[in-house]
Amino acid sequence: MHTVAVLSLKGGVGKTTVALGVASAALRRGTRTLVVDLDPQGNATTSLDPPYTDATLADVLEDPTRETLKRAIAPSVWSEDVDVLVGAEELELLNDPDADSDRLANFSRALDELHREPLRETPYELVILDCPPSLGRLTKSALVAADSALIVTEPTMYAVAGARRALEAIENIRKELNPDLRPIGVLVNKLRVRSYEHQFRIAELRENFGSLVMPTAITDRLAVQQAQGACSPIHEWHSPGAQEIALTFNMVLAKILRSNRAGRHRVQGEEPEGPDWPEGPAPETEAAPAEVSESAG
Repeated sequence: MHTVAVLSLKGGVGKTTVALGVASAALRRGTRTLVVDLDPQGNATTSLDPPYTDATLADVLEDPTRETLKRAIAPSVWSEDVDVLVGAEELELLNDPDADSDRLANFSRALDELHREPLRETPYELVILDCPPSLGRLTKSALVAADSALIVTEPTMYAVAGARRALEAIENIRKELNPDLRPIGVLVNKLRVRSYEHQFRIAELRENFGSLVMPTAITDRLAVQQAQGACSPIHEWHSPGAQEIALTFNMVLAKILRSNRAGRHRVQGEEPEGPDWPEGPAPETEAAPAEVSESAG
């Protein structure tokens, strides 16, 4: 079981879009997945539209037991192979910036419980943590529990600064609480290929983060919002824009699943695979499809 935290310390960069896109790619691949909605806004929960649960992640963070997990996890409207650990507005009350290490470890204990005794016959292979855009207890708990972290940014000045803070947060958690945590990459979202400003910021990202910048980006397409509004996986939204985005998320999922370390919750006997992307510096330029109008989807 590999656990990946999807985070940004700036709001509005499309972090939930990326978390859902990776979940959609996992569904297409046949990978049993749990999406954990740590953001008090609850957008991932809304898009996955699970049935009502009488517990949420807020309850799990305070009582990380199997019984509470059973009450807080439900199948998504997408498929029985994609479950949701339901978020709630009450999570904001728990987002203490100075939570002690014992409270930060509660979520990791909950995932350990899921690994030891799966709720269903088929265990989760991938757990996706959709973090809030702040560095309080919620994001720190996710980083303590995660095997890897995916930083999401958009090609703007403030978002680049947020990505830098996110990488610093990952490093601090790795040093203090989770020595196995590793940054898996920086993914650029909402790219407008013909924008000089966006190309300038991508060059800035590569200067700051080097090979951590993923060699593919999520272009700014209306299809993403359309699929989310319809509570549909992007892989099942049939438009040229959606299919382009879906292929990109396939690549992101491959990067996650083929990371050097398959995770401390790896199924016994399963060997980690080597990296699928080169270890050298990110390329100076990348091929990208021409931008299309929003009406094309």
